[in-house]
Amino acid sequence: MHMPAKEYGIFLPIGNGGWMLSTSAPHPEASYAWNRRATLHAERIGLDFVMSMAKWRGFGGSTDHWGRSLESVTMMSALAEATSRVRIWATLHANVHNPAVAAKMIATLQDVSGGRAGLNIVNGSYAGEFEQFGAWDPELGHQERYRMTELWTEAVGRLWTEPSVTMRTPYFDLVDCRSRPHPAVRPTLISAGRSEDARRFQARYADGAFLAAESLDEMRTLSADVHARAAANGRVCRTYSMLTVVQDETDALAARKVRAWGAGLDREALARMRRTWGVPEDQARAWAEGAEGEAAFQTAYVAGSARTVTEHIAYIVREADLDGLMLIFPEYDEDMLLFGETVLPALRARDGSTA
Repeated sequence: MHMPAKEYGIFLPIGNGGWMLSTSAPHPEASYAWNRRATLHAERIGLDFVMSMAKWRGFGGSTDHWGRSLESVTMMSALAEATSRVRIWATLHANVHNPAVAAKMIATLQDVSGGRAGLNIVNGSYAGEFEQFGAWDPELGHQERYRMTELWTEAVGRLWTEPSVTMRTPYFDLVDCRSRPHPAVRPTLISAGRSEDARRFQARYADGAFLAAESLDEMRTLSADVHARAAANGRVCRTYSMLTVVQDETDALAARKVRAWGAGLDREALARMRRTWGVPEDQARAWAEGAEGEAAFQTAYVAGSARTVTEHIAYIVREADLDGLMLIFPEYDEDMLLFGETVLPALRARDGSTA
């Protein structure tokens, strides 16, 4: 499959509210209709991939943020049938799904999509999501979760290629386990994370790494590290980050949107999200109460005219040595189409590639 020099895709709004913690921002619903429409926009304008998260519990607040969400693989299988070109990346938690079940699910998605499937492998960060159905082991530390995930990923890969797999591990057992048909082409493997354990895993197993950083310099360091580690393993792992796009005819109009959406910051949901990261309740609430309106954006964002958005994206992708971006649009309809008409062609021209 042809790989553009730089890849651009979208993070689908699989949970209600999308990626904005705000009562005054557009509020996508957790519905197939909404996600199908966004995916068809992505295919029509020439984006490279669509990805959905796996979410099992929301954060409440006045917006009931992510209180309603769809299941990733089921939804992405339907979207694969609705599209013909854009790549379809679903998410599974290694701590929830047995590797034999996961291998069969993603092999099916690969067949449905005609070879466009991808698996985003995660291993659980927010204990509350998994405690509710008994799938959280508090004795399993961060490093141990990644060891489990490595064995899980090896098991999935073997089930995709070998007639029978027997593995005995501290986390799962496979005994003469069979999973056919095998995918004709191995699905793309993706992993998100920035820790030492995450980057080691990405370099050994993943085709793409989603990274987050506090600064452009840190992003450059993380991206270079993943590239170098993968090369040392005789592999290629492409690096991506996330960016929210707020576009309008002028910079001033886009800035007005940012202020208006920030004014509706859902501080209760923001505090609950912080608590899931392990921040004590009093500290999480104090931080949320003092947060600026920009905290309504869950990622870095760019706001401006088509020219401003184009220049900003080209700059951060180049300066951070990224292979692409996963984009978020608070307004998935009008803004995506505007981006496809005015920004994406300019980005393609800059890197000398076509979708």
